[in-house]
Amino acid sequence: MPKRIDRDARKAQFAEAVWQIILDRGISGVSIRTVADQASVAVGSLRHVFPTRAELVRFSAELMMQRARDRILSTIPSADPELYALEILKNLLPLQPDSRAELEINLALIAESPALPELVQLRDDAYRQLGRLCVRLVEMLTGGLRDEDLVHEARRLHAIIDGIAIHLLMEPPAEDSGWAIRIIQGELHRIAHTPEKLPDR
Repeated sequence: MPKRIDRDARKAQFAEAVWQIILDRGISGVSIRTVADQASVAVGSLRHVFPTRAELVRFSAELMMQRARDRILSTIPSADPELYALEILKNLLPLQPDSRAELEINLALIAESPALPELVQLRDDAYRQLGRLCVRLVEMLTGGLRDEDLVHEARRLHAIIDGIAIHLLMEPPAEDSGWAIRIIQGELHRIAHTPEKLPDR
């Protein structure tokens, strides 16, 4: 077990080195050598764990997705569905230095996916997972809608979260993010009070 823990810790160390390089120099700065230098290990030690750059980048993306899922799963339940949904969605926004860096890294990895087919499936999985999360939140807020209305509301929520995340990333970190929270609160309240049958669109 200790050997497994040590190996997992070493892999996480390398992934964090990848993330820092992306933040400092962009995805093009990531190589076996630069990551080894960032992690203060010999190139051979890194290659023993990740023989190729593609494997290293893929694991780095997978670990980042796992950490995002862990944050969502650790959200403390609330008797107020709107408040609970808001707390879950705040985990997806660049409201803190760590989550802001995470979004910047994710965007860089998405941009790299044409050159690294290994990232395409991860990108698509992340998109689908967020879509499913939005469906579950709409179901929780409404108690159930017709399938077509449920899909519509979930897609709308998904698009709003993605758009707000990008807007927040474009603003200086010190800017007040209250406007973003108010928009999401308003959207969640609207969803929670959506009639069972929506008007034809």
